[in-house]
Amino acid sequence: MYPTYYSNVSVGNLTQYLPFVLKEIETQPKRQYLLLHSLKEIITCQSSSDATVEQLTPFVSNIWSMLFNHCECPEEGTRNVVAECLGKLTLIDSANLLPKLKDSLKTESSYVKSTVVTAVKFTISDQPQPIDSLLKTCIGDFLDTMQDPDINVRRVALITFNSVAHNKPSLIRDLLENILPHLYNETKVKKELIREVEMGPFKHTVDDGLDIRKAAFECMYTLLDSCLDRLDIFEFLNHVEDGLKDHYDVKMLTYLMLVRLSTLSPNALLQRFERLIEPSELLTTKVRANSVKQEFEKQDELKRSAMRAISALKTVPDSDKSPQLNEFINQIRSSPELALIYESIQKDSSSHGGDSIMDTS
Repeated sequence: MYPTYYSNVSVGNLTQYLPFVLKEIETQPKRQYLLLHSLKEIITCQSSSDATVEQLTPFVSNIWSMLFNHCECPEEGTRNVVAECLGKLTLIDSANLLPKLKDSLKTESSYVKSTVVTAVKFTISDQPQPIDSLLKTCIGDFLDTMQDPDINVRRVALITFNSVAHNKPSLIRDLLENILPHLYNETKVKKELIREVEMGPFKHTVDDGLDIRKAAFECMYTLLDSCLDRLDIFEFLNHVEDGLKDHYDVKMLTYLMLVRLSTLSPNALLQRFERLIEPSELLTTKVRANSVKQEFEKQDELKRSAMRAISALKTVPDSDKSPQLNEFINQIRSSPELALIYESIQKDSSSHGGDSIMDTS
């Protein structure tokens, strides 16, 4: 309510209240996050028509400068609101402001770079926009940050890439030959990003690379629908195969990909059955008896997702000739627990058409 109140008052009398909101952002650090949300609402409201854009135009330069002062904020949530404000402002005057965003990539600050790349995400829409022709000429510069030394910059670059691939794939189709090697590189487990943390008498393993791997696999999932014809599907499957041996969250994504691939590229998938179907690990992995309830639930959902994938693979022409698939299904049927789950999955598939849907916007 607080951001909405300020934004409504400001929109009603922009000349008087917008400078007040900008001053409050600078002088009230404890309320900065909420005030930035108010500013975001003001920009959104003022972007609704040519007349309201004209009212906002005299303030754009000051707002832009103020926002860049807060790109260095250590709080990611605050930087994300700053990025959204920058993106929405860029849409108002893209000819002048998009080049400024691009120039900001020259900074050494990882915070500024990640904010700028996130700002670009907020200029993307699935509808045609005046900014599209400008983005076409420079989107590659922003996505080059996939090669940045800072892991967080690379992660937000992948998130922005995913948004572009989902909403406006025409902007990146011609760049994929150069982008894909960097995308695939982020699907790998990197030992240097795994560390052990002591929590009282216990040791806990932390994988600082998990979030960026998840972001990379989400991009791969999106590309199946938007740019399949630009993919070397066998190279793609190499990384799907690796994902099946990764963390729970990554496995769940790769099972979704197998479901999609069974429809989109069944012949290529059939040639890889031997490497993609490994029944023993899924069927023999057990959760420790003293584990928390959540671990049991995750393992159960993992089994269900794997069996959804197997059910989809069964629809691939000539899949019944695969020894690996037949062995997997026989092992499932030999377990009363797994057989019950598998039967339920098959009933769901036949009643809903089978495909799982993942939001990639």
